[in-house]
Amino acid sequence: MVTTAPYGAWPSPIDARLVAEHDGRPEFVGVVGAEVWWTESRPAEGGRRALVRRRFDGTEETVLPAPWNVRNRVIEYGGRPWAGAVDADGRTVVVFCDFADQRLYAYAPDDDAPPRPLTPVSAVGGGLRWADPVLRPDRGEVWCVLEEFTGPRPTDVRRVIAAVPLDGSAAGDRAAVRELSDDRHRFVTGPRISPDGRHVAWLAWDHPRMPWDGTVVLLAGVTDDGVLTGVREFAGGPEESVAQVEWDADGTLLYVSDADGWWELRRADPAAPDGTPGRRLCRPRQEEFGGPLWQIGTRWFLPLEGGTIAVLHGRGATALGILDPVSGDLVDAAGPWTEWAPSLAVHGSRVIGIAAGPRSAYEIVELDICTGRARVIGARHTDAVDPAYYPEPQVRTFTGPDGRDIHAYIHPPHSPGHRAPDGELPPYVVWAHGGPTSRVPLALNLETAYFTSRGIGVAVVDYGGSTGYGRAYRERLRGQWGVVDVEDCAAVAGALADEGTADRARLAVRGGSAGGWTAAASLVTTGRYACATISYPVLDLAGWSEDGTHDFESRYLESLIGPRDQVPDRYRDRSPLHHADRISVPFLLLQGLDDAVCPPAQCDRFLAKVAGHGIPHAYLAFEGEGHGFRRADTIVRALEAELSLYAQTFGIDRGDVPVLELTK
Repeated sequence: MVTTAPYGAWPSPIDARLVAEHDGRPEFVGVVGAEVWWTESRPAEGGRRALVRRRFDGTEETVLPAPWNVRNRVIEYGGRPWAGAVDADGRTVVVFCDFADQRLYAYAPDDDAPPRPLTPVSAVGGGLRWADPVLRPDRGEVWCVLEEFTGPRPTDVRRVIAAVPLDGSAAGDRAAVRELSDDRHRFVTGPRISPDGRHVAWLAWDHPRMPWDGTVVLLAGVTDDGVLTGVREFAGGPEESVAQVEWDADGTLLYVSDADGWWELRRADPAAPDGTPGRRLCRPRQEEFGGPLWQIGTRWFLPLEGGTIAVLHGRGATALGILDPVSGDLVDAAGPWTEWAPSLAVHGSRVIGIAAGPRSAYEIVELDICTGRARVIGARHTDAVDPAYYPEPQVRTFTGPDGRDIHAYIHPPHSPGHRAPDGELPPYVVWAHGGPTSRVPLALNLETAYFTSRGIGVAVVDYGGSTGYGRAYRERLRGQWGVVDVEDCAAVAGALADEGTADRARLAVRGGSAGGWTAAASLVTTGRYACATISYPVLDLAGWSEDGTHDFESRYLESLIGPRDQVPDRYRDRSPLHHADRISVPFLLLQGLDDAVCPPAQCDRFLAKVAGHGIPHAYLAFEGEGHGFRRADTIVRALEAELSLYAQTFGIDRGDVPVLELTK
């Protein structure tokens, strides 16, 4: 029986606690021996990342108990935090980074001994951090990225490729760590070692570029003593983004480059002259075979035995396919998954990835390229509620200012047991994603379902500047952050109202990080929205640049806004902090107190500007949370507060969440 009730007032079995329990997704899949391993989010355990293995009999085992937290803070967004191998004695050995002290540890999970530290602790700045490890049992070392702070400022940092002894001799002695590369480049990825062990390749880039602006492929020889020689820039450049590099079995280099406007897979002979364009391996198509390098160790492709290559491609590089580099043919894996995370592993004829769909959360999927069969082998999705309550997304393209395309996913209100009264239009929340050089995944998200199952629509917008649509779409945001993103979100909201999909008087905007900036900027410029939820945002451009944030993004604004010394007024004119008096609608501000990317000082200054203007608002700050919320209690509190804001603003009667106290 279907009950008639106003939009937003529908009861739902998807409560905030259920959303928190299923927050996060598997990451950094890999193969150890023939076993599949990955990291997994545990919101109920303080938000730690657990290391999980799938044994030969198909059972899953958590390798390390709490409080071990397999996660690093390199470039603050982290990178691949573990590597594993089977040694000459048949023992499984893993090396991992623990979040608490950022040290590397070695662990034999089938032995009784606890993990033993491999690296020292540093008291300088953010200390020593390690990412994207590659085990070298032949040398008794692990090669990885070392991020080392040299002073107290967030930009006092250097990065090199380093070799750490596996015998633990460097645990108390920084000098025992061998630096393989110099620090001529500000940022580096982990090493990729050739099949014969005689060469190594990696990526590098420098301020003010971000990795999606321009990177270079560095190539070096490796001596018998494990020293790198003859380092040279082999490919890439200041206006070419190379997102990943790997070696094929024949000793050629495979890399993803956007030299022609789309991230495409290419092959190059390392003996070729530097700068020689690699040969494109797939027939030309306007699709991405890579994406933005937000985490070190991300993998969109890997070569397979027999010469084929497992690739992620398509809109956002989210479809798994097998590429024949000789013919250029590409065959996609069958299955219900619409989203493959950029984390692949291969073993023989097996390709292992992390995939999701509109009806399933991310799970570990294995493709056998011999049979073409794909199956779930780990972190299996189970329906915590009747899937009839899941959103039913629509893929839409809207028209923005100047006739430009705007891509979005629209999630209308949906409940199997409820409908709205005839003639009523639903409230909608426009979600601005973070990044801003990022995109929205087409995957089941219980946070979205939390709202849609209650009768509140959600529109998630891939505004100009998003990835997945080629370099030209990505570069719409150059110098236009706070303009194009705001306009595109407002255009989608307006179009939904114009076509009779959404209630024009009940539109909200929300976002976190860069999306928080877009939400805040929308409040002071558009007049489109009735309220906003702003999470761990950028609010003051001048205060956020350089030492106001972490090193990775400290020069990001030079492309998003412009060089500060050339356009100083733009930094002030676009900052919501300096136009807080224009805000006329309620808002909720959410912030982690341990956030190194968008520090809470920005929120403090913003609230001081808002004070006394009579605008209803609430500020929730969370101890122990950084950039993005990981703890179950935090997620519950934040989500219920957001729903209460909408209920109060839109005139919805809801007694199932605590009333958010709004102050003026």
